Amino acid sequence: MGSLGQTMKAAQWDPVQQRAVVNTIPMPQPAANQILVKMASASLCHSDLLCIGRPDLTKPFTIGHEGAGYVAEVGSSVPDKGFKPGDPVGFLYINDCCFECEGCQVHNMNCTRGQPAVAGFGKFGFFAEYAAVDWQNVIALPDVLPPEKSSAIFCAGITAFNCVDSCELKPGQWLAVVGAGGLGQLGTQYAKAMGLKVVAIDINDNALALCKKQGADAVINSTSKTYVEEVKSATGGGVHAATIFAGSNPAYKSALPILRCGGLLMAVGLAPQELGVSTMDLVTGVYRIKGDSTGIPSRMPRAIEFTAKHGIMPEVDIRPGLETVDSMVREMREGRSSRRMGVVFDK
Repeated sequence: MGSLGQTMKAAQWDPVQQRAVVNTIPMPQPAANQILVKMASASLCHSDLLCIGRPDLTKPFTIGHEGAGYVAEVGSSVPDKGFKPGDPVGFLYINDCCFECEGCQVHNMNCTRGQPAVAGFGKFGFFAEYAAVDWQNVIALPDVLPPEKSSAIFCAGITAFNCVDSCELKPGQWLAVVGAGGLGQLGTQYAKAMGLKVVAIDINDNALALCKKQGADAVINSTSKTYVEEVKSATGGGVHAATIFAGSNPAYKSALPILRCGGLLMAVGLAPQELGVSTMDLVTGVYRIKGDSTGIPSRMPRAIEFTAKHGIMPEVDIRPGLETVDSMVREMREGRSSRRMGVVFDK
């Protein structure tokens, strides 16, 4: 490890204490096919709550799967992609897959040859001073996307871009952004940059206000008894597609009545229960269902190019230091957060 030292600081979830604590842990030892990154920023995602709630984990583990930073070391078997120490980079969060099999061409969690390891789920995480990531996951960042401000683009921004883009709408058509948190706010920005009309929907007025600030044509609180009528009135009959960024079953259920006939339900948020959908409605084309996510590394360049071109940036509440991660987790668990939360590391 040369002059980098043998240990580092990391924010870890302690299953016994049921809180995030800052521990001193060994510095990651990157494999020959990996790039060691000095973290510049890391942000908290709602899916991090899924990992800290797992009953099978009994020891502290580093959380976080959204990050950006600077190249510290390049592994000996990494192909010459121009990476060198000090380069600003962003990266995806799944290591130890082959990146080549049929499953990996769909999503790296479907790898049939390797054993995919997801950041923040026990083996490694990005709320740490350093992280080792497989080189296939790494992409150079343009000057307009500095690592200190770009952590939430990986995976929130790329997820939002892919999901809005996959709706395949035409400029001027209506998109419902269901869930106006960090993902929904990014989804709003991407949709407006694509020339779409946006109605943002949530139960949190503060989050809706942020979507309005980012260009939403209409914002509607779904707790209203006339919610469906309000959406149809604002959109001239309903939306052409609805992206469900909220990870809740009520969010999915609330979206179906606001779709136009033949409209698309884009599944994004991870709901705790299976969705109850009508096969009759699917067969007769009342609505369609698709799903998308951060996707695979080969999809990153298009998302990053679009993000940089249109100056899209996540709204992130930056906190001072790893010690604040516990308060972030608690705010998100209690539904008190209206935007992404993250930390910036010292250079």
